[in-house]
Amino acid sequence: MSKHCCRAMQEQAELSCSVHAAPEDCRDALISYSDKFREYGLFIHDGGSSSQAINFCPWCGSKLPGSLRDRWFEELAALGFDDPCSQDIPEAFRSGAWHGAA
Repeated sequence: MSKHCCRAMQEQAELSCSVHAAPEDCRDALISYSDKFREYGLFIHDGGSSSQAINFCPWCGSKLPGSLRDRWFEELAALGFDDPCSQDIPEAFRSGAWHGAA
């Protein structure tokens, strides 16, 4: 079973483009997904990497799981990391492995 709510969301969240190295550069990529933070967003195709957070699936209307961003920082702080964005953090915290994502 997919970790995403529906097939359309799965296809968008896992979209891989053979032309563009970064998903935000591909006009076919509509959804940004961060496994590390469990966050969904809509890409803002303005030449940057911005996205707008979303709480519901644009295709099936399902409520999306809440972000784990705050918890990520809290758990790393408890491990003694005061600047995890620039520190060498444990490998599990570089993906969704820290919160049990497959």
